Amino acid sequence: MTEITLDMAGNMELIAKRSFPLALRVTDRFHVQQLATQALQEMRIKHRWAALDAENEAIEKAKREDYDFRSTFLSNGDTLKQLLARSRYVLYKRAENWTENQKERAELLFERYPDLKQAYDLSMGLSNIFEKTTDKIYALARLAKWDEKVRQAGFKAFNTISRSIHNHYQTILNYFDNRSTNASAESFNAKLKAFRSQFRGVRNIEFFMYRLTQIYA
Repeated sequence: MTEITLDMAGNMELIAKRSFPLALRVTDRFHVQQLATQALQEMRIKHRWAALDAENEAIEKAKREDYDFRSTFLSNGDTLKQLLARSRYVLYKRAENWTENQKERAELLFERYPDLKQAYDLSMGLSNIFEKTTDKIYALARLAKWDEKVRQAGFKAFNTISRSIHNHYQTILNYFDNRSTNASAESFNAKLKAFRSQFRGVRNIEFFMYRLTQIYA
């Protein structure tokens, strides 16, 4: 059976239904995982803004009471706001791939923000389902357990992901049949965007398409 991989956008699904009515639709796993990563980063950013507000209030208090404000440094030399800013790439990576500096930063981060540790585990847990599951029925069971963990955590951003998975679970589960993704299409799309950006946009579409065929066809 012919497969077509797509993201969770409604217009893409409508196009796929009309253009390939007999094809098996597969939701690309990377779009699902990206939602979890974005939710985790959203939580980190909220904590960073709170840290910035707290520092600004401390500076203003120091001015009012006429004493010098001094930032508090953590054991790795970061301030709290620096820790939250520099932890961005730590949260993208698996723990086994962290450098020594990233391990120390993650330990400090999770010690101060247990909710980020819990959200990180949820994000990695979803990734593990796609990477280490081959059976469709088993995948459904693991997604149900993951959904229960999300419900117990009570994180709004992750609840949104859970609802998205519920709404697209059939096409998401189709991934486990042949583990198909649209990574090659995404890679080619990135090349086109980079090519277009070199010329600050496209004025002559026909000539642009001609150049694409000469370079990539």
